[in-house]
Amino acid sequence: MRRGESGLSLLLAVDKPQGMSSHDVVNRVRRVFGERRVGHAGTLDPLATGVLPLCVGPATRLEHFLVGHDKVYQAELRFGWETSTDDAEGEPTRRAPVPAHLADSACAHEVLAKLVGEQLQRPPAYAAIKVNGRAAYARARAGEDVVLDARPIVVHAAELIDAQRDEEGDVRWRVRFAVSKGTYIRSLARDAGRLAGSAAHLSGLRRLAAGAVSIDDCVTLDQLEDRGTQAAIDPVAALGLRFAHADHCRAAVRNGARLKDDDLRLQPALRGQRASVATAPKTQARDAACMAAGRAGAGEPRPGELACVLLEDRLAAVYEFDAQRGLWASRCGFSVGVSRG
Repeated sequence: MRRGESGLSLLLAVDKPQGMSSHDVVNRVRRVFGERRVGHAGTLDPLATGVLPLCVGPATRLEHFLVGHDKVYQAELRFGWETSTDDAEGEPTRRAPVPAHLADSACAHEVLAKLVGEQLQRPPAYAAIKVNGRAAYARARAGEDVVLDARPIVVHAAELIDAQRDEEGDVRWRVRFAVSKGTYIRSLARDAGRLAGSAAHLSGLRRLAAGAVSIDDCVTLDQLEDRGTQAAIDPVAALGLRFAHADHCRAAVRNGARLKDDDLRLQPALRGQRASVATAPKTQARDAACMAAGRAGAGEPRPGELACVLLEDRLAAVYEFDAQRGLWASRCGFSVGVSRG
């Protein structure tokens, strides 16, 4: 085993604390496991807290499959001014009066309803998006005038938790957003202020779910120190894909060979199941319940569908279905499978 390799291959979900960057969390996890190969699936700003999926060891190959999913956030919007970063870390750039009715829930519901649906969103200048090979935030910090092109996003839901005037006299809204990939909640806060005829910025953010991984699956960094590998989550549940046990064609899976359609008996995705309940007896019992539903319950493979392939209750590979050839092709394989807990 090479230096800096632990022999571990697993997924984690950390409840990122405020003030730490995602890279700070990665470094902490490296120290916990003595493993240099640690990566995160979806950056969270230092201001934000909440769900941060992490891959350890060879499981880092799964990062590609864990990003790009819908996400759920709880956000706090503060009215009265916009900032250079669209959140509380930036300098004020525009101030505006805050009408008294903005503290009424009826007004908040009306404004938030206008944010729901497909739209073109202009990202904040302080974003990680590359402009001619350089991150937009780096250009903005250097004093450049950065205006990013608007991008298509979807706001699936914008649900008001409460609207109130705080002790300082500022109006704040707490909102639960369910959004598509690429959505900047900072930009939604900015746009909500403008729709309300005022100005606003994001003053707090907590990610509650990233794809199939929820805040209930997360551990704190202190808990991770205590639990170690027992904090691992089930990659099958985390990926949200249908799955199949393939011990009958072990050699083919190990070699990354193509599989025939009927080599994989697909079982329904473990949707609605906590990814963190992954001890071996529990995963086997849960899988058995899915298998009892039979192939008819899961349906035939769809063109381009990804599926988890298991050997001895470890994730051995992710396969993709080639409908034209009627074959499954390996897209990601592991000589040592990814632990399910």
